[in-house]
Amino acid sequence: MTRTVRCDPPGNQPRAMGTPGRDTLVRPTAPKLGDMQLEHLGAYLKSRRDRVTPADVGLRLHGTARRVPGLRREELAHLAGVSVGYYTRLEQGQAGTASDQVLDALARVLRLDAVETAHLHNLARQSAAPSLVRPDPEQPHPRVLALLESLGETTPAVVLGRRGDVLAWNRTGHALFAEHVDFGAPRDPERRPSVPRMFFLDPHFRDLHRNWDELARIHVAYLRLTAGRYPTDARLAELIGELAMRSDEFAALWAEGEVADCTVGTMRLRHPTVGRLDVDYQVWLQPDSPDHRLEVYTPNDRGSADALRLLSGHIAAQEPISSIRLSS
Repeated sequence: MTRTVRCDPPGNQPRAMGTPGRDTLVRPTAPKLGDMQLEHLGAYLKSRRDRVTPADVGLRLHGTARRVPGLRREELAHLAGVSVGYYTRLEQGQAGTASDQVLDALARVLRLDAVETAHLHNLARQSAAPSLVRPDPEQPHPRVLALLESLGETTPAVVLGRRGDVLAWNRTGHALFAEHVDFGAPRDPERRPSVPRMFFLDPHFRDLHRNWDELARIHVAYLRLTAGRYPTDARLAELIGELAMRSDEFAALWAEGEVADCTVGTMRLRHPTVGRLDVDYQVWLQPDSPDHRLEVYTPNDRGSADALRLLSGHIAAQEPISSIRLSS
C-alpha cells in the first residue's frame, strides 16, 4: 500500500513526514547496499530461541538465575538431539550446511509453524555471504493481466510483484487504495507504487487503514519470508534497508523476526470518498509467475458492499469502464 514521503538524499531523509504528492510516493533514492544481507540463519535461530521458555518445552527450573529470555543454546541442542558445539557453530554461521533432519528437529523444539519452518530451510540453503544481484524489472504475465481484466470494475483487484510493487490494477482497485497516486504509474517500473513504502511512509495510506497496526505487522512478516526466498535480490535489500532507516515502526517490527505468508485477511478502511468499509482480501497465486500475486477484494458486509457499488459508480461517472492500464 502506498505512503508519501519527501525525497531527500539518503542519510537526510525524514521519517514518514511531509505532504503526499504523486511524484514522491514511489522511488526515493535508495540507500547504498554496502555489506547488507537480508537475513541470517543464526540471527533467526536466536530470535526464535529467545521466544521459547523452558516451561514451553517441559523443562523444570531449579531456581538458578537465567541471563537469557528463552532457551539456552545447550537446552535447545539437547532437545533437538544435536551437540552443543555443533548448534553453537550453526548459530554463529560456522557449521556449513545443516541437514533437513536437524532443521526439522530444531523447528519442532522452537515450535515453528509450517511457514516459519520453510523460512528456516530457506535460510539454511544460503551461502554465508550471498552476493546481491539487481534483477530486471518485473513484468506481469499476459494471463494474469487477462484474469485481472475479466474481473471488470465491480471487484477491486491489484497485481503485486515479489517486493510488493503494484504491477497492474483495475480502476476500482486503484480508487479503493491509492486514488491519490497516478493510475498509470504501474506501467513504468521506475514509478510503480510500492505497497511496503506506502504502508510505512505515506500518511494517506495509514489514515486509510483502520487496522493499520495489524496489517503493518503482516506486511513486515511477509517481507521477511520473501527475503528468505530471495537472499540475493538487491532491490529487496534496498527496500528493507530504506524502510528500516526511515521508519522506526518498520525497524521495530523487523527486529521481532516474525515470518508469515499473508494470503487471506480483512482490511478495515476509512475511505475518503465512500467512508468506512471492510473488505476481505484473498491472494491468487500465479503458476506462470509464482512471485506475482493477484489480490482480490470483496465486501465483508452489506454496508461495505453498498460502499463498493458507490465507488464503482463514482468511477464509471468519471472514466470509460473499458480501460485497464496494463504494464508492458
